[in-house]
Parts: sequence; structure tokens; C-alpha cells
Amino acid sequence: MVENKEEELHHKLVDVTTDVARELIDYKQTALSGSQLLRSPQGFGFRPSEQFMQELMRPPLISQRFSYQEMSELLRKAFNYRGLKDTKFEFCIFSGGGINASIFSNTNELKSANYYPALRDTLHNLQTILPLVNSTMELNGPEPFETMSIVIPDYKSVVLKQMRWMIFGVIFFTLIIVAAFYVTVRTLLMQKKLSEIKNDFINNMTHEFKTPLATISLAVDAMRNEKVVQDREKSAYFSSIIKEENKRMNKQVETILQAALIDRQELQLKLQPLYVNDVIRRVMDNFKLQLEEIHASVVLQLEDGYDLVLADELHFTNLISNLIDNAIKYSRDKLMIRIQTQRSTKNLLIRIEDNGIGMTKETQRRIFEKFYRAHTGNVHNVKGFGLGLSYVKSVVDAHNGRIKVESTVGKGTTFSLEIPLIRQEKGIAHVVLRNPPYAG
Repeated sequence: MVENKEEELHHKLVDVTTDVARELIDYKQTALSGSQLLRSPQGFGFRPSEQFMQELMRPPLISQRFSYQEMSELLRKAFNYRGLKDTKFEFCIFSGGGINASIFSNTNELKSANYYPALRDTLHNLQTILPLVNSTMELNGPEPFETMSIVIPDYKSVVLKQMRWMIFGVIFFTLIIVAAFYVTVRTLLMQKKLSEIKNDFINNMTHEFKTPLATISLAVDAMRNEKVVQDREKSAYFSSIIKEENKRMNKQVETILQAALIDRQELQLKLQPLYVNDVIRRVMDNFKLQLEEIHASVVLQLEDGYDLVLADELHFTNLISNLIDNAIKYSRDKLMIRIQTQRSTKNLLIRIEDNGIGMTKETQRRIFEKFYRAHTGNVHNVKGFGLGLSYVKSVVDAHNGRIKVESTVGKGTTFSLEIPLIRQEKGIAHVVLRNPPYAG
């Protein structure tokens, strides 16, 4: 491509030289015709010498007729006409020495200042030389023999300048192709990731529903037994099992429906003033039996004083419950849960810390993604759909709060929440919210 452009530039330079030479030759022809009129008419007694007549009829040199400025303008016009606008050039017009004479031996030059240095550098510069004669002019006639030479310094930079838009276009389209390839690969990887998440969700959902259904089926079969039918205590026991498993399935269905509502941004909040410390105490009372069963210890460090926030009681309670449930699910022996509240100027900070199995950096980055669950191998020892923390994040965002997670593998996890406090002003509570949450 570059070689083609260099050849094209050379052809254009030849065309420029030819165009200017043609004009100069036409001028010389006109000047030569005018000099013929000076011949003496027949009948005069006095006849000048032949040498005098030849000198008298010799037309002026190009360098005598054109100034340096006029010649530069003539060449610039020819360069512009051939599409070489703003191209630098050096030129020279020689006279005398004959057609086979060396350039450096000619005289009466009309030349640019840097012509000779440019002429000598044949490696980086492009040059043309053309005699200012045509087929009707005699090389040994009265008209002087003149030659024109034009040099383009550093022609490679001229070629690159002419190709700059082409180069920019190639780079631009190359970037587009690379970007399209990147987006395609990224999309394929995301599709693969979504497929894996979908399969994990289906497997988890199948397990979560299959277990209570199997339990209910066994309880129903047991209740058909005549001995159980006649024993009211056993019938009540199996009925309670069916009821509890039914509640469990309903809870799973509600979890999935909640995720669908959050996905459609249809989470409705019934905002009301809530005392956060009281909500935490109620949640911990609900987990009391479960925590005692696994011999877990709980430390409540709830700061006394103002802890009133504007929140939806149901969703805020579920938020705290999900975080406690998450700490129990991913616990080890001798689980310890520490819950702290601390008041700042505008927000209430809630910290829920455990000494469980912890999370990797990758898990921390993705923990709030829907359906995401940390890999625990093929053993299904942790129940759920991977929707709990995604729900927590959505509820926190709906309350104009913030949540972050800090965790170390093998040492435990800490969730930190910031919820806006209701501002007190002269005994009246005012809400400090960045944006109003969903209508309730």
C-alpha cells in the first residue's frame, strides 16, 4: 500500500513538472516569435553583423523573465491542481551547458534556497528533471537551452500524511472488530454463567420442594394406618408434620415470588417509624431455639438512645432475619454472632458479625447477585435458592441505605448496614432520605 502511494506521488510530481514546463515552453515560443520580427527588412543599405542579429533575436531567459516569487506561485498552483496542497518543494531552472551537461555545471539558475541540499539527498527526497524544449525547438538554435528540476523533500512523510485518514480508518475499524470480538466472547461467557446459575437454581428448587413433599407423603401414608387413626396423639403429631412442611413450601414459594417482584421493581413498602433495637431483639427471640440447638452464643451490643428509622416492618424484619439465618447456615462449631448498633449524625450503623466459614474475594464480589451461591462442592448441606442476600440488598436500597460485606476465609463474615435515621427537630421527627422509596 505504501509503495503504491509512493508511486502515485511520483506520477503526480511528474505531472506537476510537465504542467509548469508546458507553460514555460509556451512563453519561450511566444518570445521567440516576437524576436523574429526584429529581422531587418529587405532593401536597407545597412545590414548589422550576423552575431549582432543573433544576440538581438535571442529571447530572454526564464530566470530573467520570472522572479522567484512568481515562479513559486506558478509551481504552487500546479501542486494544488494535482492534489498536492501544502506539499513542500524545492526547485531550480538551469540555463546553458547543453542537454547532456551536469546539473552542477549549469549557470544562470533561478532556484530555491535549499535546492542543492535537497537534490543531494536522493534517499529521502523525490526529484524530477525536465528540459524546457519541445519538438519544434532547435537545441542549437538562438533560444537558450534551459532545464527545470523539482524536488519534494522527505517524500515518505508526504505519503504518510496523504494516508493518515486511511490509517485512522484502519485503526478505527480494527478497534471496532476487537471490541465486537470482546463483546461476543463476554456475552458467551455470561450466557454460560447464566446457564450454570439456572441449572443450580433448578437443582436447589427441586431439592427444596422434594424434601417436604416426601415428608408429607410419608406422613399421609402413616395416618392411613389403622393404629394411627385410632391414636389421636399420633394423628396430631403427623398432622403437625404436614402443616410444618406445608409452611416450609409456602415460605419457599413466597421467596421466589418476592424475587420476581424485586426484579420488576414492584417491591411495595409500608413505611412507618421503627425502633431498630426492638426489631433486632424480636428477631433474635425467634432464633432462640435454633441457636440453642447448635449451642451458639449471641452478643448484643445495641447502643442506647435514639434508633428510630422510617422502614417497612415486614421487609426490615426479614432483612435482619436473612442475615442471621445466613450466619447460621454457613457456621462451624461454637458459632458466635455479635450484633452492634451505632448512631451517627444522619444514619444508624448495624453490624452483624459471625465466626463462620467466611468467604473468598470472588464470593464477596458476587454475594448480592440473584441466585448466586458460594460453591460448597456436590454436598447439598446448605439449603436455599441463592435469593436471600439479593433480597437483603434490594430492601436496603429501597430504604435508601447502604450495605457492605467484609470476610476472611476461615475467620468469619461481617455485614455492615447504614439506614437513614428520622431526624429530630424540636420534638418532631423528620425523615432524612436521599430519594423517596417505592410507594407504599
